[in-house]
Amino acid sequence: MSTEPQGQGWSPRDATASRPGTPETESFGDGGWDGGGNGGGNGRANGGGNRRGDRRGDGAKGGGRRRRRFLPTWRTVLGTFLLIALLLIGGFLAGYALVDIPPANATATAQSNVYLYEDGTQIARDGEINRENVRLHQVPLTVQRAVLAAEDRNFYSERAVDPKAMVRAAWNTLTGKGKQSGSTITQQYVKNYYLGQEQTISRKWKEFFISVKLSREQSKSEILQGYLNTSYFGRNAYGIQAAAQAYYAKDIEEIDTAEGAYLASLLNAPSAYDVTTHPEYKSAALARWSYTLGGMVKEGWLDPAERAAMTFPVPQRAKPAIGLSGQRGYVVQAVEEYLTGHDIIDENTLAAGGFRITTTLERAKQDAFVRAVRDQVTAKLSEDRRADRNVRVGGASIDPGSGRVVAMYGGIDYTRQYVNNATRRDYQVGSTFKPFVFTSAVEHGSRTRDGRLITPYTLYDGTDRRPVRGWGGAPYAPENEDGVSYGTITVTEATDRSVNSVYAQMAVDVGPERVRRTALALGLPASTPDLTASPSIALGPATASVLDMAEAYATLANHGRHGTYTVVDRVTKDGQEVALPEREDRQAVSREAADTTTAVLQSVVEGGTGTAARSAGRPAAGKTGTAEQDKAAWFAGYTPELATVVAVMGQDPDSGAQKPLYGAMGLPRVNGGGAPARVWGQFTGTALEGSEIVEFDLRTEPGAVPEQPPPVSESPSESVSGPPSPSDSPSPPPDGGPSESGGPSDGGTGAADGGYPDEGYPDGSFPGGFPDGFPDGFPVGGLTAGIDGGTGAGTGTGPGAGTGPGGFGSGPGGSGGTGPGPDAPAGGRRTDTGIPEPGAGAEPPGGQG
Repeated sequence: MSTEPQGQGWSPRDATASRPGTPETESFGDGGWDGGGNGGGNGRANGGGNRRGDRRGDGAKGGGRRRRRFLPTWRTVLGTFLLIALLLIGGFLAGYALVDIPPANATATAQSNVYLYEDGTQIARDGEINRENVRLHQVPLTVQRAVLAAEDRNFYSERAVDPKAMVRAAWNTLTGKGKQSGSTITQQYVKNYYLGQEQTISRKWKEFFISVKLSREQSKSEILQGYLNTSYFGRNAYGIQAAAQAYYAKDIEEIDTAEGAYLASLLNAPSAYDVTTHPEYKSAALARWSYTLGGMVKEGWLDPAERAAMTFPVPQRAKPAIGLSGQRGYVVQAVEEYLTGHDIIDENTLAAGGFRITTTLERAKQDAFVRAVRDQVTAKLSEDRRADRNVRVGGASIDPGSGRVVAMYGGIDYTRQYVNNATRRDYQVGSTFKPFVFTSAVEHGSRTRDGRLITPYTLYDGTDRRPVRGWGGAPYAPENEDGVSYGTITVTEATDRSVNSVYAQMAVDVGPERVRRTALALGLPASTPDLTASPSIALGPATASVLDMAEAYATLANHGRHGTYTVVDRVTKDGQEVALPEREDRQAVSREAADTTTAVLQSVVEGGTGTAARSAGRPAAGKTGTAEQDKAAWFAGYTPELATVVAVMGQDPDSGAQKPLYGAMGLPRVNGGGAPARVWGQFTGTALEGSEIVEFDLRTEPGAVPEQPPPVSESPSESVSGPPSPSDSPSPPPDGGPSESGGPSDGGTGAADGGYPDEGYPDGSFPGGFPDGFPDGFPVGGLTAGIDGGTGAGTGTGPGAGTGPGGFGSGPGGSGGTGPGPDAPAGGRRTDTGIPEPGAGAEPPGGQG
């Protein structure tokens, strides 16, 4: 048995070795490991060893195990790596399977519709998102490369995702270092188009898998196109087309390399690089612009010499959002109504946006309309006059030859007066409808109740409240404006003075349904409210819109040929044309009917109620109109080049109720010959300024201009047209008829040969005789012994009686004389349609002159 004390548990092989308990054996030196090994070993070899040896060995062994936890074996490392790899692969496969490509987010697909003048300049955008998608081929190659140089130079060669950049971005987001990117263009497009801008791990996770999937389904060019259309460039511009307009007022096709490099630079930090909004950041913007161009040079996309010659393209100043203020909203509304009303685009598709709509509106003419209304109406309104609160103005102008709407005035401001006064259909058109009655009469060869052909010189009775004859419905006796009776007058003068009683009778003579069909043929919609076939149709109770009336008058100006008006010239979406209907051009009424109407309406401008329109300085034809109770005043007219309608309306701004215009603009009343005609004159003169003056080329109906005196006849039913007054015809008839100047004409021998003064008509006090006499005595008080029993007294018999064609005598024994007229047997009775009869009508009231 060993003589060593029990429990020593070790035998030193080296005499220099330290004994247990010394500092060396308490460290992780050789003794520690050896003690553990030997103690344990000896213990096991000697039947388990002494306890101290066991304890020491166990303790040393335990210390060794703790150390090995920090130094894993290669098996542990390999196993751990394989486990992580399997988890990553499984996670990738699961993510790829579970994350689908979602539908595009609403913001990414939302686009504004862009509305342009006919020359391509912008009128308005609708919608909150200022975006207009373009095809990649529309973006110049140098601009595409500028974007790549600024954002992702390896786009066409790299994979869809950059894992290293994603990990860095995720870590920075988790540690609160702010939003981080580093994504590829594909990832940025996915974020813009499919996801959102929030900086979260879940969004980055989805972005990764969608990008991978998308790269398998779309080409690089498709992805770049999507990126350019969805990226934000500042100034509320989403997409590179909107950016080109916001910064340089150009379409993207017109952007050059230097400008494209600046737009590309904005992608990194739009607000920070907007040099006009933030001049203090100009140095940073210049540095970013130079970085972009330098990248293009480095990639071989830009010649160094060309780069050296470039100067920084300073963008235009930022403009406030155009919105729909002023006339813009009215134009947008009218265009939308046209597109949906003609089944070109349905409402839902149009609301989705993305359409580029070029209108037919001409900017100069549009501005001229606004100025005319401002000068002739708005400038005369006062906040101190309550009636002025109710004033509204609507206007529209059409090129008769093409049917294109070249200007439109919808109201003072769309944001203040929402309803478009140019397209609304709730105000009576008044006497502007009367020309349609006469057109229908000529078109159908209509005759009076006693068989006389209706021409500009046919005589009618203009007595106030004269009941119409030949109407089988309720009695109708319309009131003339201000209750004035005009006696017997020609159709031309009845038009000049807008005599209701004459035109109500004419509507019955033609046939109210025929009149209605003629109005539709000229251009009024079949759905026009209150366009009913009754005698009152002539007075304009129908509530057609200003634009409707402009279309109808344009048909008259175009010699009876009607082409549906259009306010849209071209529509595209994503660079693709949208089909528009072909313009239908047809002969709505005969040229003779339209041109004869034009001849009559010229007289209205020259000497009737529309003389204010002469301020245009052009040959013009037109008609005034006033709605019932003076709630609206109209002027509708045209030159050979332009048909324009203006209406001044009364509407309570609070209740929306229609109101009379009494007292508006400081006037006792507002009628069509006032403010509407003045607006028409100023606009037309400005719109046509600088263009050659064009005369009307008219082909009137036979008998529209008398070529010879009316024949002598014993039959009262055969009395036909009477002569015109000087104001009825703006130019002398071609064959020696009465002239405006009142000079001599063929066959005349009296002082007033060839004409007669206004004051001698219609009360019968003519200064001279009529040629050859009249068979029944001229049916005007003062020329006959009485309306219903004239004896013919006063028919010219003296030497002043004219015998040549169209002549009027003025010598002794002329009209108004007292001797018996040999050419007019006693007892002759008046047979024209204007015999006054008692009774009042039950027809609904219509407009006045």
